[in-house]
Amino acid sequence: MKQASGAADIMNKSSIGEIQARFDKDVDRFSSLDSGQVSVVDAAQTLALITEAYHRVAPHATELLDLGCGAGNYTLKMLQKNDRLNCTLVDLSAPMLRKAQERISAVTSNTITALQGDLRSVALPPNHFDIILAGAVLHHLRDDSDWETTFEKLFQILKPGGCLMIADLVTQEQEALSAYTWERYGDYLENIDGPAYRKHVLAYIEKEDSPRPVTYQLELMKRVGFRNTDILHKNICFAAFCGIK
Repeated sequence: MKQASGAADIMNKSSIGEIQARFDKDVDRFSSLDSGQVSVVDAAQTLALITEAYHRVAPHATELLDLGCGAGNYTLKMLQKNDRLNCTLVDLSAPMLRKAQERISAVTSNTITALQGDLRSVALPPNHFDIILAGAVLHHLRDDSDWETTFEKLFQILKPGGCLMIADLVTQEQEALSAYTWERYGDYLENIDGPAYRKHVLAYIEKEDSPRPVTYQLELMKRVGFRNTDILHKNICFAAFCGIK
């Protein structure tokens, strides 16, 4: 497993339509943190850390944006800490959005806005959100320009003092360390469900994802204007981190 950063590698990655089709078929699995995130190292711990961190840096938040919301796990956890949140949900998959709306509307009477589409092109108001959640979604960005324009957009739609919370697949800056972390992650997968599961997960990551290092993303946050950044957790090739506007 290697980090794909060259133009040829990027061109061979899954299209947005292919990614959408895969998630359209996976709604039931992603409706449970236990089943939907089994391949994610420390998934439950990361979700708890992000929830507690946001509650401390934005205790009076009223506007939440959940990018790549899936079936709504992150938003549901946030609402347990703050029942005042109006929730804007964005996802490529219409079935995922419907499931997220169904689950979230069962626990809140606040405004729920669901927007189907690519986070890069969905129209979102400037200076509007107290919290942006990006759970396992930014690793689908591709070249440097893609990453830079997306982070600029996320900065612009946050309120001053707002918080961007990211939990995602990441790589290392040094190729030798990246190779080591992928090997360790493969071992983790194999311990869950054997060599075939290891091969299956690493194959779709190679085809579908183009993650970047935590250091790259924190530096990019500072470059587009975030005044503070922090790392909440990292284990093998998964991390949780944040930026404050």
